Amino acid sequence: MALAQVASRALHGLQASVVHVEVYTANGLPSFVLVGLADTEVREARERVRAALEHSGLPYPSNQRITVNLAPADLPKDSGRFDLPMALGLLAASGELPAQALAPFVWAGELSLNGSLRPVAGALAMARAMQHSGLALVLPPGSAEQAAVVPHVQVIRATSLAAVVQHLRQPHAPNPGWAALPHHTPPHTAYQGPGLHDVHGHHAAKRALQVAAVGGHSVLMCGPPGAGKSMLAQRLPSLLPPLNPDHALEAAAIAELAGLNATTQWGQPPLRAPHHSASAAALVGGGNPPRPGEATLAHLGVLFLDELPEFTRPALEALREPLETGQVRLARAGHRAEYPARFMLVAAMNPCPCGYH
Repeated sequence: MALAQVASRALHGLQASVVHVEVYTANGLPSFVLVGLADTEVREARERVRAALEHSGLPYPSNQRITVNLAPADLPKDSGRFDLPMALGLLAASGELPAQALAPFVWAGELSLNGSLRPVAGALAMARAMQHSGLALVLPPGSAEQAAVVPHVQVIRATSLAAVVQHLRQPHAPNPGWAALPHHTPPHTAYQGPGLHDVHGHHAAKRALQVAAVGGHSVLMCGPPGAGKSMLAQRLPSLLPPLNPDHALEAAAIAELAGLNATTQWGQPPLRAPHHSASAAALVGGGNPPRPGEATLAHLGVLFLDELPEFTRPALEALREPLETGQVRLARAGHRAEYPARFMLVAAMNPCPCGYH
């Protein structure tokens, strides 16, 4: 019997908590037991880990009783980021890897059936939580490049389970599948969206947008269809200054958590314009586990609500607290999350149902 421990991270909102993946092997009826409040995609890891180990030419203890504990036990875990630490803990418990070689790293990565590593969500949030920790963060390709923009943390790109095992066994041997990425800050891209310079007339409306941009005020534009309300609102981000490095990193972490490309518009204030059929959960976030909504995706930028009276009352009422506090606090059974939501609210509406009153 043997016991091994590997460090990983679990996400709750933008917070990344340390999770210790403990693997215990013992004689008994062959089984794979996973404990520690794991979600469905985490429990499915047992099949991915088995196939990845066998396809990579690594032994799988199929004749032993395997117990995997994700500690702390009261912290919900989701996504496939625990596949890689489970596989490494299993190899360490079987004596195939030295357990002490795993200690200087935090591991996260989803395994494919052939042993290669797939990107995981929340790489920027994990890297931000590890600043000044002294540990290196090992991530799959795609996730590692995004996490490398976070300063004061060593990010390593690993392409496959076999490459990771090769490095742990022979750390000084050439290994194309294992590379330490240098820290880099994406350049501030020039704003490519439309600006007020191509708007003729509307002097009062343009002056109102300028005052709102300077003071961070909300704006409501009312007028008949075709007057230019949406056109003006879409040009408001051109008046906002670029985000400072800390704010740019925070906005990129939110975008990456939602599955968006975090570096294509680095430093630019975001603009979100949800359809008027959006629900309250779509605006402020929801689900189980909770996911960020449009208010959070517009953090440090602009949230544009076109056809304001067409939004449902619960959806609009849900924006009260984010507008007052700059935060969204979501509570579900067994899950809690807190997201930042400091945005400029810009709304447009017709004066009456027909639009021409």
